[in-house]
Amino acid sequence: MLLLIDAGNTRIKWALVAPDAGLGDWLASGAVAHAQLDSLAAQWASLPIGTVLLSNVAGSAIAARLRAMLTVAVRDFVSLPQQAGVANGYRNAAQLGCDRFAAAIGARALAPGQAVIVANCGTATTIDAITAEGVFLGGMILPGLGLMASSLARNTAQLPQIADTAPLPAGFADNTDDAILSGCLAAQTGAIERAVRMHGAQRCLLSGGAAPRIAPALALPFQLVDNIVMLGLQAAARANRAQGTQPC
Repeated sequence: MLLLIDAGNTRIKWALVAPDAGLGDWLASGAVAHAQLDSLAAQWASLPIGTVLLSNVAGSAIAARLRAMLTVAVRDFVSLPQQAGVANGYRNAAQLGCDRFAAAIGARALAPGQAVIVANCGTATTIDAITAEGVFLGGMILPGLGLMASSLARNTAQLPQIADTAPLPAGFADNTDDAILSGCLAAQTGAIERAVRMHGAQRCLLSGGAAPRIAPALALPFQLVDNIVMLGLQAAARANRAQGTQPC
């Protein structure tokens, strides 16, 4: 069985998948914050893990801790010039974040033959464009919804810290808390909508922890996708297995 790991800026997400499983058909899955990383050892202890594919943007220390709790070889997913039907159009292909490349592969697998914008809304929001021919053109990176709001609270006098669970307002706000959230939400949705227009995208895929909070404010059709990075890892492993190569 293949263990997929998406080590992000805030959380570690994982899924166990059979070699012949359909896209997103996990046998088991989970997610923990970095502070609870050590709990993964117990979660994984009884799983029939044969191979591990790791997408890591959380740094070398997190990667080392993950490797230490696994008894099988861990293969790193990296950004290549081409993989799983996606051509990497970044000026320096290796410089593209591996999570963004995996998300592009996942988007291509979900919408083959279509021009796609994939917005992954986490600690940072990444908005990337993939052509109908499978070329990753590049994208945008901006602070995520929560990071935008907390940055205002930390760096601007007299502005309050807004709870992550605060209800999102619509339109013009009549109090400071709602005004902060309204502005941050407008920035997130505006960037996504602008990217869709610029690319002439046929599909807009929305993923990440903040996606359910951003989605209702989008003024265009979209599809919510759980774990777009993990889907891309699975699609990459499946494509490489079909070619008789290693799963990453």
